[in-house]
Amino acid sequence: MVVHTGNVRIDDAVTRFLHEMEAARDSSLHTIRAYRGDLDLFTQSLPKAESMLVTDITLEHCRSWVWAMSTKGDAASSIGRRVSSVKSLFHWMHARGDIPADTAVRLTAPKKPKHLPRVLTAPAMTSVFDSLQVRAASDDPVALRDVAIWELMYASAIRVSELVGITLADIDWADNTVKVLGKGSKERIVPFGIPARDALRAYADRGRPAISVNDNVQNLFVGARGGKLTTRTVYGVVADIIGQLPGQGPKGPHTLRHTAATHLLDGGADLRSVQEILGHASVGTTQIYTQVSSERLKAAYQSAHPRA
Repeated sequence: MVVHTGNVRIDDAVTRFLHEMEAARDSSLHTIRAYRGDLDLFTQSLPKAESMLVTDITLEHCRSWVWAMSTKGDAASSIGRRVSSVKSLFHWMHARGDIPADTAVRLTAPKKPKHLPRVLTAPAMTSVFDSLQVRAASDDPVALRDVAIWELMYASAIRVSELVGITLADIDWADNTVKVLGKGSKERIVPFGIPARDALRAYADRGRPAISVNDNVQNLFVGARGGKLTTRTVYGVVADIIGQLPGQGPKGPHTLRHTAATHLLDGGADLRSVQEILGHASVGTTQIYTQVSSERLKAAYQSAHPRA
């Protein structure tokens, strides 16, 4: 039988909740800090702030907090994360018997606006690769590396975090595939095409050996000083070029992932295959690219058909 104490202050409840998360060791320090920040914002919004008893907090208190964040213009993604933190807290308090019912079970966050990802056109990609090849013609090791990065990311649609973790042993030259470590430490094998293979081979044979690579670095892609290539450096490599192209939206490496997925679907690839290439746990995540393809098709129709 659960006994409802009813005299727990919200600040004490938050402290215990975070302590249990930390003790369980199933949450990272980053996650715990995020929860603490979210829950601090919530408690500070209450009429009695930290001294309020958990049994006195109502669903209306929670909804008023969400409404205040929405009217202030906070991002829907931030509000959604904060609401999730508060719902976790109240679920935990109810399970412990601190409150007779889960106060926040019906609390919802505003829906995120649907923004289609930025996708580069096939002619734009061709222009980029032509420019990169001109730079790499001098056999400059960094230029060879950069063209290999662009070719592989576009060919395989891998994440930037997956790219920087690749070692030479992860490349299967005979099969034109690369082994990557994705989210949740899940490995997958991703194919790439002949242009990517040629760019990778040129970098592996002539680019990387020309760099004084640190002894402890096994990664395929390295920085100009021989250390492991960082995601920030890759962002700069990609953003410098995308920033020169027409269009609005993000300029980072994820745009190459979006572009590759969309071009695959445009070319007739089935959704399940694209899901496997991207490493999505759910096909629902991949379906955003079908919408991108549909929007591109409608735009082409409206601009070309005489009776559109």
